[in-house]
Amino acid sequence: MAMTDNPQAGRTQQNKPGPYDIVLVGGRVVDPERNIDEVLNVGITGHQVAAISREPLEGSTVIDAQGLVVAPGFVDLHSHGQQLPAAWMQAFDGVTTALELESGLLPIGEFYDNVAAEGRPINYGASVAWTYARIAEKEGREPKADLVWFQEAFSRDGWQNSLADDGEVERIIARVEKGLLDGGLGIGINGGYAPGYGRKEYHALAKLAAKHKVPTFTHVRYLSVQEPESGFEALGELISLAAATGAHMHVCHLNANAGRDVKACVELIAEAQKNGVPVTVESYPYGGCSSTVGAEVFRGDWLARWGAEDASVMELNGEPMTQEKIDELQKNAPGTVVNMHFLHPDDKPEDAELLDLSVLYPGAAIASDAMPWVNKDGTLVEGDVWPLPADAFAHPRSAGCFSRFLSRWARGGPGEEPKVSLVEAIRRTSLIPAQILEESVPQMRGKGRLQVGADADIVVFDLATVQDNATFTEPAQHSTGFRHVLVNGTPVIRDGKELLEQRPGRPIRRARATTRPAVPGAGAAEGLETS
Repeated sequence: MAMTDNPQAGRTQQNKPGPYDIVLVGGRVVDPERNIDEVLNVGITGHQVAAISREPLEGSTVIDAQGLVVAPGFVDLHSHGQQLPAAWMQAFDGVTTALELESGLLPIGEFYDNVAAEGRPINYGASVAWTYARIAEKEGREPKADLVWFQEAFSRDGWQNSLADDGEVERIIARVEKGLLDGGLGIGINGGYAPGYGRKEYHALAKLAAKHKVPTFTHVRYLSVQEPESGFEALGELISLAAATGAHMHVCHLNANAGRDVKACVELIAEAQKNGVPVTVESYPYGGCSSTVGAEVFRGDWLARWGAEDASVMELNGEPMTQEKIDELQKNAPGTVVNMHFLHPDDKPEDAELLDLSVLYPGAAIASDAMPWVNKDGTLVEGDVWPLPADAFAHPRSAGCFSRFLSRWARGGPGEEPKVSLVEAIRRTSLIPAQILEESVPQMRGKGRLQVGADADIVVFDLATVQDNATFTEPAQHSTGFRHVLVNGTPVIRDGKELLEQRPGRPIRRARATTRPAVPGAGAAEGLETS
């Protein structure tokens, strides 16, 4: 592409003087915001990009990037794997910021404190978990900011399929608002796991999001191709609330929400966006989802609702299941994590076309929906554990989402043209997710770009060899092809090897209230402090 002599043309920040801490030499630099794709040198000072130039740059550490792509690190809006080993797995997939936004966590302060105490190689953050607030009010259980607490809640059904009365709704909203005042990145509305919640409760959440000018991140109420109570209907509900309240409402994993009814669903969303409704979307490049076996989406006539043939589409530790086994687990171990194939894109061309409709939807972000890693006995792999145990299990997207997208859609197979350009691929993995958040989270304005003054979250990879290696039967295999990964200017992967002593990840967090309302949730904060 054509460029002016100054790669920073059109920006107010000019190259800062060197020498620099780190110089990346001769890489194919991609900045999706300015549509730049050119061989350049990049200088890094501290945690920021300090120079981008065609001319040689001097630095204390020089990294040869010739023949490699140099791009802003990937921003994952949908990462349930917030444990330390899960973060390392995502670093090998080019992720430099992993956020738990769909489900969220609560209490928010507890989450940030726990992660900060342990440290992370990549940036981290979370939204406020509406489901946690709902469980607390419907089941009388004070939430803990971890996934195990949420998994255990699936043994109780009162929060999944019951209406909240006016007092309960008020208290649920108060808990969520407190999480926002504590710095939560938005509201996680995991509606598919509690489809019995009231329409007015959902309306109250949308109004709360509009009040605080934060997005909602929604797993819609229904996952079904059948009407009534279809995914199409649930998306219509989300769109109507966005239009009525003005809240920015983000659709999580469009491919799973829409399933085999994706054609109608993408047409509905496109119509809404064309008419100015503030709705954004994300997808992951797989035709299989992952959840707990006790989730409402896998109960009753779940096969018909998903448009699936038989129970073998569900797998436990990579092994197909029977309905009898599913019934047993739902009774005795409803928190067990399973995978379920709603499309078969590798075997059926028509399913590959359906997946493309969501993955390549205009303006869609790529987000992994990465699951935490579990041992064979179902216990969580957490703490200072690396490498992962060979038999650790999760959906393969937990290890290979972004590499899979690059290798299959941006590189193309033998004799196949890429379905997206490299610049567009980087836009979907870095810039678009940053833009979805940046209006309410100013930190994100430094992410998703490769420009002077931007955060030095940078990936250096070989497009010809980048590859996801995780499979549904052997998922604990990290991606390859990412030669160097830098987070806030610090290498965490160098020459394809992890640097375990490095944990430069920083919290992504909204400003927090310093003075709270007399009644939680009853009014705005008087003062703010930032992370």
